[in-house]
Amino acid sequence: MTAAAPRVGQAAATGRGEPQTSAPERARELLRRGFGLIGPRHPRHSVTVDQLDTLALPVADDGVVIGVDAENRPAVLGLNRPLPYDVVLIGGLWTVQVIALRAAATGTRVAVETARAQVWMPMVHAMGGGQNGMAVYDVGRVPPLGASAGTPVLVVRDCGMRPPRGRVVSGPWQSVLTLLPYVSPVAPRLVRQARLVGIQRVSPDEAAELGRTMALTRAETDSLPGLSDGLTLWCTDRDRQYAMTQPTDAETGLLGTPRRMD
Repeated sequence: MTAAAPRVGQAAATGRGEPQTSAPERARELLRRGFGLIGPRHPRHSVTVDQLDTLALPVADDGVVIGVDAENRPAVLGLNRPLPYDVVLIGGLWTVQVIALRAAATGTRVAVETARAQVWMPMVHAMGGGQNGMAVYDVGRVPPLGASAGTPVLVVRDCGMRPPRGRVVSGPWQSVLTLLPYVSPVAPRLVRQARLVGIQRVSPDEAAELGRTMALTRAETDSLPGLSDGLTLWCTDRDRQYAMTQPTDAETGLLGTPRRMD
């Protein structure tokens, strides 16, 4: 006698000699075995190869968006680094305050060393009285800040044309941003030590001096006296990039519109 053929949907469907269980029964069995709850089930999402480019995000390296470049793409400054990082900006207070505000918004602790605390305190008060990542110190009074990968620090030095040598210097996860309103006698030394230099509108004589110090091209040097408010030429040893800093409505309400002079 031949064996009866298995019914479709039972042993033939599973390949085993057991009847197929329903989805609720399988869920209860998983829970019994300790696998936890089963999340909701949704249809699969898929895109064609031609649609992949539309998923690209206009974000460069991790850091603070300091403006947009000539192609209107975000210009990003990576301030939090595992190695010492010194930045010099020859320009206006407004741009430095925007950078400090945005750095604090990303979770970086900002320590401002300045002899004009009155121009920084409105920012501190707006951020919660120093409890949300920004503090102001007198020149030479910045304490050790305990920077780490989890709590990076940005020290902003707003100490005039001849900033004294800082007691707190750059180190792992602690960057230093020095503001120079003009090309002072100490500028060449600070520029040579910096990993990144930003230049806003300067006089033709200052532009010529910076061109020699930083080996700028003739076109870059000639552009410096005519830069508009909010526009900065950022320079490394090898790269040059113009970036226009555009404030948000909140930044305009707190700091005003872009300006080179304070």
